[in-house]
Parts: sequence; C-alpha cells; structure tokens
Amino acid sequence: MKISLITVCFNAEATIERTLKSVLDQTYNDIEYIIIDGASRDKTVQIAESWSDRFAEKGIDYKIFSEPDRGIYDAMNKGISKATGELVGIINADDWYEKDCVEVVASEYEKSPFDLSFADIRMHMNGGKTFIKKARYRKYLTSRDWNHPTQFVRREIYEKYRYRCRNISDDMELYFRVRMAGYRIHVIHKTLANFQMGGVSSRIPVTEIPERIGRRYQIYRENGCSRFYFFECAAFEIIKYLASKF
Repeated sequence: MKISLITVCFNAEATIERTLKSVLDQTYNDIEYIIIDGASRDKTVQIAESWSDRFAEKGIDYKIFSEPDRGIYDAMNKGISKATGELVGIINADDWYEKDCVEVVASEYEKSPFDLSFADIRMHMNGGKTFIKKARYRKYLTSRDWNHPTQFVRREIYEKYRYRCRNISDDMELYFRVRMAGYRIHVIHKTLANFQMGGVSSRIPVTEIPERIGRRYQIYRENGCSRFYFFECAAFEIIKYLASKF
C-alpha cells in the first residue's frame, strides 16, 4: 500500500533536513514524498534537491514543487492534490517522524481500516525539555487530545474535505468536519511524531490571544457545540501561550 507524505515549507533551511531524514529513515518503503515549497528565498529548495539521490536509492518517489502560495493550508491542499497514495500524512518542516511511524500506521490500517487516524506526539519545548501529548478520542468534541503532525487521512476523504484557508486553526476545523460527518476515527496509542514548539502555530504574541480564542470558539460553534466551549478555547490558548515561553 502506497502512503503519501507531504512537507510544506517556506524559508526552512535551518530545520528541513531533520524532517527529510525522518522520512528517509522510515522502516516502511512504499512511500511517495512530496515537498511543497512556497518559493523560499533561502536555501530550502537546494537542500531538498540535494537529498534526491538518497530517496531514489531507497525507492521513495520524491517530488519537489516550489511556487508562491496563499499560506500553509493552501500549500497543504496543493500537496494533497498531487498525492496518489491510499493514505496521506502531513509533516511540516519544523517537525519530524519517528522511524516506525509509517509502518505503524500501515499496520493499524490493515488490521482495522480507518478514515482518519492520529497518535501520541512528543512536544519539544524551546528550553530543550520534552513531554508526550497523549492522543485520545472523547465522546464530546474537543481538539485537546488530537495531534495534527501524527494525522493520516484516506485520500478519498481529502477529496471531499480540504483545508478552508481561513486561519491557523484550519487543521482542527477539518478534523472536526470529518469527525462530525461520522467517518471512522482511529487513535494510535504510540508516539509517532515530534513537534518543535516555536513554529508558526505556536508563536503567539500576547496581543493575538483574544483573536485566537475567538477563531477557535467559532469553529466549535460551527460544529454544533454549546457556548460553554468558550471556556475551553480560552484555557487552551492561554496554556499554549504559556508553554511557548519555556
């Protein structure tokens, strides 16, 4: 079973090699790897191109595209449009997979096919400390236990649901829409990826916190949640802001 992996990037010369290496080192080989670059002005594309021979030696179908985009989720949508695998995973250029990530996902899918899966993730704080953010599926709708870098989605589902390119919470919004539509959600209780705090989704100026709370709350309300979710949204963004300072 072919699995497509997508990395979107822009001016990521300082971090992209770690992401590339994590894909090259996968214990599962039937991989299509797509780089979607937003017309970087640094050496991101040159670095990505320098890895082409190594991916070819391992039999990984490696493709690089570089052109301006309308932001991170527009780039993700472009990658999804080019993907041909049965499952699609997206790992940004600040983050990286565990070596057995794709093998574990493929094994879980073969045992019990799903439409969307996610797993535990290791969070790397700016000071060097790490902690595991556990994945969990609760009866009530929440994003607290969902981890986008570990998410794998059937390509057929992505053909129905794309990122709306509205704001930085588009990834959560897509997960909510898929879940609320009744598709099969599967949680893998294993650490499959690493998230480097300080990237675009976790750089939070204090002045933006009210707006971020409002955007998150709007998504909950659009998916039928009560007004009480405002308090969860506020707590989530405040905790995320405080964590970004360590």
